[in-house]
Amino acid sequence: MLKPKQLREALTKTSPYLQRNPDSFNMFVEHGRIVSTLAASLSFEYQYQLNIVITDYSGDVDLLIVPVLAWLRVNQPDIMATKEKRDTGYTFKVDVISDKTIDISIDLQLTERVIVKDINGALHVDHVPEPPEPENDTPPTKLFADGKLVSEWHE
Repeated sequence: MLKPKQLREALTKTSPYLQRNPDSFNMFVEHGRIVSTLAASLSFEYQYQLNIVITDYSGDVDLLIVPVLAWLRVNQPDIMATKEKRDTGYTFKVDVISDKTIDISIDLQLTERVIVKDINGALHVDHVPEPPEPENDTPPTKLFADGKLVSEWHE
C-alpha cells in the first residue's frame, strides 16, 4: 500500500504543526480487503479505510482539511464523484480536549489497484496510479488562512 505514506508526506509538507509535532500524527489502516477474481492474472485491488489521528491540535482545522482535499483530488478523485462517495468517503470526528486543543480523527475510504503480470515465469507487480489531473490544473504550493501565508512547499 502506497497511499498512507504519500498522504503522510503531503500533510507533513503542508502543516507546520505536523512538522513540529510528528508524534501527534498517527495513521491506521482499518477494514482492509483484498479484492481479486479468478481471472488469468493475480491482479487485485486494496480497499481500506485510512484513519488519520492528530492529537493535541491547536490550529485551524481548515489547515488540515484543505490539504487532504487537495491530496484526494489527485490520489482518490472518485471520493468527490458521487453523492454516496461524498457522504461516506471522507468523514471526521473531533474530541475537544480543552479551549485550545482538539484530537481530530479523519477517515478516508481508499483503494489501490495492483497489476500482477506473469512475464516468462516471473511475477511483476505494478501499482496503477489514478487517472491524471486535467492538464490545466496546476497543483498548489502555498496555503493561506484569513489572508495570511501559513505554509509553503515545493513540488
